[in-house]
Amino acid sequence: MHCHEIDYEIIGESMQMVEVELDPNETVIAEAGAMNYMQDGISFEAKMGDGSDVDQGFMGKLFSAGKRLISGESLFMTHFTNEGVGKKRVAFAAPFPGSILALDMATLGQSVYLQKDSFLCAALGTKVDIAFQRKLGAGFFGGEGFILEHLQGDGMAFAHAGGTVVEKQLNGETLRVDTGCVVGFSEGIEFDIERVKGLKSMFFGGEGLFLATLKGHGTVWIQSLPFSRLADRVLEHAPKQGGSRQGEGSVLGSVGDIIDGD
Repeated sequence: MHCHEIDYEIIGESMQMVEVELDPNETVIAEAGAMNYMQDGISFEAKMGDGSDVDQGFMGKLFSAGKRLISGESLFMTHFTNEGVGKKRVAFAAPFPGSILALDMATLGQSVYLQKDSFLCAALGTKVDIAFQRKLGAGFFGGEGFILEHLQGDGMAFAHAGGTVVEKQLNGETLRVDTGCVVGFSEGIEFDIERVKGLKSMFFGGEGLFLATLKGHGTVWIQSLPFSRLADRVLEHAPKQGGSRQGEGSVLGSVGDIIDGD
């Protein structure tokens, strides 16, 4: 099944959303809860599966949905279809601050691997599957990189990442990255995990015990601020979690806590 040809516009700088323009009868699929707004004439329906295989039976859909459920993804995907007259727009955004990555699958070998939870939306016809890392190192120590989302198709797909996205082209080189900073990579890239060398670096370097190793020929996308890193820092300084205030007006802040019952 060829993907629908959708137009799009990425809006914003640091907290982006993508606005997809649909011609009549065109459809875009998205993760549950990703939609921000849509124009009149667009209908949406939650379905079990991405709709890429029109001949897929119920058991095939159930198996695909089961893999998504095991990996922590939603059992259903939402299909947005323009059933009106003329072009209509629907917008999607990530649940945390960051950037949106537009992927032209036709120019990327029709296959891209993404970090779990990075997929946002795509043109109907895009196959959204789960890929488990076969290497033992990546499986046991890969963190976010153990379970990957595998996109296949020839249309536009969109992923979201924390902070700024950097694109690296590898031509036989090796790139070592923090395991949480990998957004995705194209076919031709080999993903593995290696242990940090030196006991002092392992325990006091602050970079963790393992690094992701990407090598081969293809494209790699890296995010500057993984959500896990952001969440750890927020929890570290949350007063209710025993953290410290960072200049929120000390005295007034404490008075506010008393008024709120904290």
